[in-house]
Amino acid sequence: MRMPTPDAGVIARRRAIIEAMRQIVPGEGVIAEERELQVYESDGLTAYRQPPLLAVLPTTTEQVSRILRYCSDEGVRVVPRGAGTSLSGGALPLADGVLLGMGKFNKILDIDYANRCVTVQPGVTNLGISNAVAHEGFYYAPDPSSQIACTIGGNIAENSGGVHCLKYGLTTNNVLGLEIVLMNGEVVRLGGGHLDAEGYDLLGLMTGSEGLLGVVTEVTVRILKKPETARALLIGFPSSAAAGDCVAGIIAAGIIPGGMEMMDRLAISAAEDFAKAGYPRDVEALLIVELDGPSAEVDHLVREVERIALTLGAISLRISTSEQERLAFWAGRKAAFPAVGRISPDYYCMDGTIPRKALPLVLQRMEEMSAHYGLRVANVFHAGDGNLHPLILYDANIPGELERTEAFGADILKLCVDVGGVLTGEHGVGVEKRDLMLYQFAEIDLDQQQRVKCAFDPKGLLNPGKMFPKLHRCAELGRMHIHQGALPFPDIPRF
Repeated sequence: MRMPTPDAGVIARRRAIIEAMRQIVPGEGVIAEERELQVYESDGLTAYRQPPLLAVLPTTTEQVSRILRYCSDEGVRVVPRGAGTSLSGGALPLADGVLLGMGKFNKILDIDYANRCVTVQPGVTNLGISNAVAHEGFYYAPDPSSQIACTIGGNIAENSGGVHCLKYGLTTNNVLGLEIVLMNGEVVRLGGGHLDAEGYDLLGLMTGSEGLLGVVTEVTVRILKKPETARALLIGFPSSAAAGDCVAGIIAAGIIPGGMEMMDRLAISAAEDFAKAGYPRDVEALLIVELDGPSAEVDHLVREVERIALTLGAISLRISTSEQERLAFWAGRKAAFPAVGRISPDYYCMDGTIPRKALPLVLQRMEEMSAHYGLRVANVFHAGDGNLHPLILYDANIPGELERTEAFGADILKLCVDVGGVLTGEHGVGVEKRDLMLYQFAEIDLDQQQRVKCAFDPKGLLNPGKMFPKLHRCAELGRMHIHQGALPFPDIPRF
């Protein structure tokens, strides 16, 4: 589709913004050529694409501050971006906005083993932190599947979790301090290397705020000593319901595994073809349970989990006997998303969270939805905390199939809310779930959330169009009780 030719005023304004950005970030730090901007046109939610007005790649906090101050003064919208692995469209650019790429903030600034913390720039990858401290026997606990690529700044934005979040928590449970730049250019520090920050929990507010409140330029995270022993069990079941009962049984017994993941038959087959992890192919559901801690404790808990699993109908069970075998068990799970990409031209990765007890019902309803929409779904999820990641398989080249996929995904998320869960566990709302927010929240709830945004970004210039289905001018929120005079968002472009 050919885009309309912009008028002279628009062209002049774009040139002025480009020149201003080049004054702040000289050299190759400003990208304005149409062909080069295509790199930034989408994030991990590739169904939606929109090249930005331009991209700017700062290297210092001072440059970020000047960029935001200029954009605030001139009324230019800004979208922060890390590695672009967001699966909710959280880093989707705006045609009239500056994309602020934080990839050059990629240095580890300080490692403090005595206080068990590391200070890094936001462009450092999640796995990069663990690799930097591994030689001293430490690691960073949150481990999303994209940890080899996703950045710690993006993890802050989405409050990422991972396979070990059941025992060790999400990003918010492992962050000690932040340096952020507000939309007006002000630099603010929250927390630090100490255990708890004083005053209001602004760290908690920033973590999971999806880039709507400020731009992170420095992060201090907690690191942990590697456990003495870690062993994993690979348990096959004749049905997803039986696997769900085992999850409930393990938790009810007072056992908190380091990680507990579940996959259905379609995901098992795809992962085994891709990673050769030794997964059984004759089961309907596979549970990976990892136990860590002192050797004697782990040995005891392994026996307990084995007993619970066999009592609840497990038809296959393997216990890792070496570190290599334990890592092989996890290799398949970590590769599940790219593995599914080999069996379908496209897939849509969902992210909803439910109470554990609702797992059998939700899986049954998803099977019914799959038949209704005529689309396959592979289930991969963090079973311990109820964070589901259904992967809906589709072909974007078939007319109407993307729209059917989106309707299927929306029904899954509504089901999560209906059984007492929430719309997202770690991927965020972004643009993907934006229009479903009113399904979970009342309008007055969303008004209150927007008041928080207004306190940080009164002009609404930072990552607008994300999270909120309707947007108010901040001045209106002081006197509103219901949505009125809302500012409509433009349609989101799709390929």
